[in-house]
Amino acid sequence: MTSSWFSSPAQAVERLAAAGYLADAPTATTSYLAGALEKPLLVEGPAGVGKTELAKAVARACDAELVRLQCYEGLDEARALYEWNYKKQLLRIQASQGAQEGAQEWSATHDDIFTDEFLLTRPLLTAIRREEPTVLLIDEVDKTDVEVEGLLLEVLSDFQVTIPELGTVTAVRRPFVVLSSNASRELSEAVKRRCLYLHLDYPDAEREREIVSSQVPGLDDRGAEQLVAMVGRMRELELKKAPSIAESVDWARTLIALEIRDLDDKAVTDTLGVVLKHASDHDRAVRELRLRA
Repeated sequence: MTSSWFSSPAQAVERLAAAGYLADAPTATTSYLAGALEKPLLVEGPAGVGKTELAKAVARACDAELVRLQCYEGLDEARALYEWNYKKQLLRIQASQGAQEGAQEWSATHDDIFTDEFLLTRPLLTAIRREEPTVLLIDEVDKTDVEVEGLLLEVLSDFQVTIPELGTVTAVRRPFVVLSSNASRELSEAVKRRCLYLHLDYPDAEREREIVSSQVPGLDDRGAEQLVAMVGRMRELELKKAPSIAESVDWARTLIALEIRDLDDKAVTDTLGVVLKHASDHDRAVRELRLRA
């Protein structure tokens, strides 16, 4: 099967950049390989470093549909793969029995109600069945229970879903699969073995300036340098939630909106809620960075 994603790592850099995502060499290379080898890509790293955005950027760059499975504790097969429309099935059974005064055999009724008409597809099955280019994002997979990983294995290894009543549904066109993880727990070796692996961390100051400047072109070089330096200092603190790249961009847009040209202590304290979302983090930043209103 010919890849419809990226022809080379260099093209991945170009197309992702055109889609608003500045990829470094490891990210571009791994993204290219995920498409070329038709292997799922596991992207791991702290919250806010661009894991989810990478999947979105691949979809934009390759003109593909994004199908997202947002993981959470308690996620089950009915929310991840598929479920049957039981109410509609019951109505069909009642209608069939009423029409034929109970004469219809159960075997015939069974075959009648376990069809596509009564199937409610969820993200995994939806992505498998699509014939158009599709990016399947399994977001924050580490938030699910360990048992849920078993549901993923057939999709990740064979790009298929088995429905006992209908048989095996195999992908006509394999989706580009991205699994994101904040590493809140260790994923199983079975999941990892089926994936390529990419670790994303907070970018260095130079790259973050490039990202901020590309997203907020109205911010001058001095403002971008001050902002990135302050965000870097905040990330060195023991915070509940360190500022993400997206929050750096939001902060830059805030400075433009408020026409702040110098990120002094007052400007930082006045706008701290854009980048820090816990009261304890505010207090720690003000105290340890010695900010003065």
